[in-house]
Parts: sequence; structure tokens; C-alpha cells
Amino acid sequence: MEMNFKASILIVDGVSDNLVLMEELLQERYHVRLARSGEDGLRIAQQAPRPDLIVLGGALADADSMRVFQGLKCQVLSAETPVIMLVPEGDAQLEERAWRDGVADVVQLPFTAGALLARVATQLRLRAAGAMLRDQHRHFEHLVSERVRDAGLMQDATVLAMAVLAESRDPGVGQHLLRTQHYVMALACELRFVSACTAELTNENITLLHKAAPLHDIGKVGVPDAVLFKPGKLSDSEFELMKLHTVYGRDAIAGVERTLGGSNGFLRYAREIAYSHQEKWDGSGYPEGLAGDAIPLSARLMAVADVYDALITARAYRPAFTHETAVELIRQGRGEHFDPDVVDAMLAIEERFKAIAAEFPPPEPGSEL
Repeated sequence: MEMNFKASILIVDGVSDNLVLMEELLQERYHVRLARSGEDGLRIAQQAPRPDLIVLGGALADADSMRVFQGLKCQVLSAETPVIMLVPEGDAQLEERAWRDGVADVVQLPFTAGALLARVATQLRLRAAGAMLRDQHRHFEHLVSERVRDAGLMQDATVLAMAVLAESRDPGVGQHLLRTQHYVMALACELRFVSACTAELTNENITLLHKAAPLHDIGKVGVPDAVLFKPGKLSDSEFELMKLHTVYGRDAIAGVERTLGGSNGFLRYAREIAYSHQEKWDGSGYPEGLAGDAIPLSARLMAVADVYDALITARAYRPAFTHETAVELIRQGRGEHFDPDVVDAMLAIEERFKAIAAEFPPPEPGSEL
């Protein structure tokens, strides 16, 4: 017999019309509870069943919405409970504060039914994906402590768990992971003949780089959907949030190292790539502004692979560039954005890049929706 489980949603808003409208929109799909004040919201949120998601209105009689959010976060919410905040259109200061203080998503008022339903569904899916990953992580820890002693199996299991989570947010990312993985390996195989790289790019290390490359953007699971999937140019504050994906990625890999009580070549490369692949050869990148050889070689390889793949992939705001245009743009970044040796290696094997892109083609525009 199939169980008909409904997620629990708490709506807190001081405007009765908003409460009624949101209840009508959501009650068919979810178990909805209403609160007309921050005090009521705090009380109801502590009752069983605890809410799976909270919608926090912008008009509360007894306190401003951010104070209510802070009270919920301190007294009631677990870190996994998403909060969607309704923000009056044009109130950029409140919206920026909401993002900074950790709300999961922002919906501008007056909201549309479709936008609210989509945001609620997205946040609940992400919450479920996070719970699944935590279960997988606990299971993985058990396997590591009880059974997994072979380093190769450990590496593959880690990549799989994290890559699956990434695919749950963006259906088009799977092919991107495969392409960049193969670009990195092709670059490493070419660069092993360069004297400055020979010592590091052994056959064993090239295999580890190939396995670690798919984790380069794992930190994006911590970036809000409204920022990650924004079709246009990011604001300065949104870009600051996006830049944090490098820190989130490094911290995720470091957490695995702490769990294992040590590191190895695979985890080191994964951490380097996740944290430093947005650094630039001239020091103008992020998160640390590293320059030249101070940037790990693994991250310098990924920088070229990732940018090439971004260029040949269509975006909502632009069509895909041709292979020839992408190669020329990267050539122009030689010695500024990119390590000159890595660019030279790409130019030497550009037909290999073209073949990889054809083997794992990007999705057609709109097919991922």
C-alpha cells in the first residue's frame, strides 16, 4: 500500500490575505500551517510535526521578518530546514541581508502563484537530496571504518556520491563532468613532457586527477538557486555568494579527510581543484588571489578545461561559442587568466578537445528544463 506523505509547510505572515492565498496554493500538495505573527510562528514551529519548510512573509505585526528568521534559526530550525522569505519588490537592502543571513531563497512581492510553487518544490527537493546525501555519508563512513580498505574503491565511491548530488540540482551537469574530466586528463598527458611538470604528472597522479576532476564544482550545492541559475549578470553581492562555492567545495573534501583521519593523493587533488580552479595566473582570481606557480597545477589544468567547456555550452543569455572561438579566447588569456604551459598544451591537442566535446555533447538549449 503506497503511503501519501505530504511535506509540512509553515507560513508566517501578518497579512491575512497573503496567508489565505498561500494556503489555497499549497494545501493540495502539502500539509500547511499558518501563523499571523512571529510569536505564533515560533510556537507552531516547535510543535510536531516540525516544518519541512517555512515561508516567512514580509509584513509581521510584532517584529520585522529578519528578527523572526533569527529567532527561528536560533530556537527551532535545524540547519537543513529551508526558509523562503517574501521581500517587497525593490527592497534590495532587505534582500541582501536575507541572503547574507542564510535564507534558502527569496521571492519578491507581489508574488506569482507559479513562482511560489516552483520555489517551494525546489527547496523541498534540495532538502530531500541533502538528507539522502547525509544518509549516504553515514553509510560511507561505516563502510570506510568496517570494510573499505582499498583506496581505489574509496575514491570512486566518494566521486559517485558527490557527483550524484550535483546532478540532482542541474540535469545538464553530468555531461559537463565527463567532458572536463577527459579534458584534464588529456592536458595532463600532454604536459608530462614539460620539464616543470614531469615530476608531478606520473601515470598514477594523472589517474588521480582524472578521478578528482568531477568534484571541481561540488561546492555549488551550497549556493542559492536564485544565484546559481540566474539567467543574467550577477550583482556584486550575488557574485560574492557564487564565489563561496570554492570554499564550500574545499570544506566538503576536508570533511572527508577528517573522517578518514588523513589524506591521500586523490583527496588532495580534489581539494586543490575545488578550492583553486577559479584562481588566475596573473593573481586576479579568487578565493585567495594566488598567482603563477602558487596555484596548484591540478587547479591550473581545471581552469582551462572548465572555461573551454563553459564557452562551448549554450547559456540562457548567450549561444554556445564554436570550438575555434573558444580556443582563440583561451589563447588570448595565455599568461593572464591561464598558465602559459597549460594553454600551449591545449593548443597542441585542440583536436582531442573537439573530439571529447563531440563524444559527450552539451544539451540543446532548453532541453535541461
